[in-house]
Amino acid sequence: MKRSGTADLPLHYGYVPKWLAERMSRLGLAITEAIIAEYGTDEVLRRLSDPFWFQSLGAVMGMDWHSSGITTSVMGALKAAINPHYKALGIYVCGGKGQKSRNTPDELLRFADRTGLNGLELVRCSRLSAKVDNTALQDGFQLYTHSFVLNTTGLWTVIQQGMQTGSSTARRYHWHSEGLSSFVEDPHTGICGKNQGQILNLVAKAAKPSRAAMMSMTTESPERMIAEARRLIMPGHHEVRVKDVDLKRLGAMLWLTQEKQPADFEGLLLLEGMGPRTLQSMALVSEVIYGTPSRFSDPARFSFAHGGKDGHPFPVPVKVYDETISVLGKALHQAKIGETDKLHAIKQLSNLSRRAEQSFKANDNFEALIEKERRDSWKHGGKTVFGDARPPTEGQLRLF
Repeated sequence: MKRSGTADLPLHYGYVPKWLAERMSRLGLAITEAIIAEYGTDEVLRRLSDPFWFQSLGAVMGMDWHSSGITTSVMGALKAAINPHYKALGIYVCGGKGQKSRNTPDELLRFADRTGLNGLELVRCSRLSAKVDNTALQDGFQLYTHSFVLNTTGLWTVIQQGMQTGSSTARRYHWHSEGLSSFVEDPHTGICGKNQGQILNLVAKAAKPSRAAMMSMTTESPERMIAEARRLIMPGHHEVRVKDVDLKRLGAMLWLTQEKQPADFEGLLLLEGMGPRTLQSMALVSEVIYGTPSRFSDPARFSFAHGGKDGHPFPVPVKVYDETISVLGKALHQAKIGETDKLHAIKQLSNLSRRAEQSFKANDNFEALIEKERRDSWKHGGKTVFGDARPPTEGQLRLF
């Protein structure tokens, strides 16, 4: 059974600064490599098809934790990082935003020529997924980004997003080829977007009689539906609030990385470049790599790894971000030559956090945590799109 869901995505404009875009690509590559090393390329595609995991990935990479901008920025970062290494990784990203989305067919055909896949069938899948979400699913959202990610065996995931004229929301759609039997009967693994009430959905199972009376989009026979089981509702407010985070999970992780430490983390603390604050970020990155689907119900929690480019919940701690990339990169390098101890230590972070939650009681120091991160941001090279973080003045908290 495929994972599926819906979510509200506030429409955000703006840009991703170069200093963050470059780091997003490096961290995205390292996370992808770690997942492939542990589970294989099929698992990368399955996770990308999960709207909850995808939003959590964007948050841990320093993007605005709740906004539509995660879609284009994350896929752009992954494409830039993964494609130059596709032979070694066995995975490739096509398409993107605007004109790049229209290049998808040519990119798929070129990749098919290199790998022996059926390029025409891949192009057909790309066009049909876009046609369904832009035309057959008449929810008022017009697609403006389309990314097609596939591996060398032909398994693929589509992530595409639409905008509604005059609306402040965007909707993201997820497709996954594993187990897909029909393009015209509930084919999505997830649809992310604000609930607009009743819509005309010609790919719903209930619309089968209507489809039969219309010109079919494809000769495939509708055979089965995939029920929508999960629903992610992203709020309109920009700041991270208590209600956005599973405090027990966040608190247990912070207790482990900031208070308990020694015995359980001896191996990690010996890793070169692992500073005290980086341990917190690594715990959340470890979760993204090794966590199970149920762990991503609160994507906002993952913004406590590297903050957000607009300063919520706090400025991006660039020095910590670089340490995270360095530690994970070195662990992956060692694993490639057979020394897996460092990568295993990183995996243990998520395992230890889960065990700690069993007896941990959430406390009410959430606002104090955010205040501390903001107050100390300048020490970690904090940055936002508005500038560098500064030391707080006496009796005053300065963010930027």
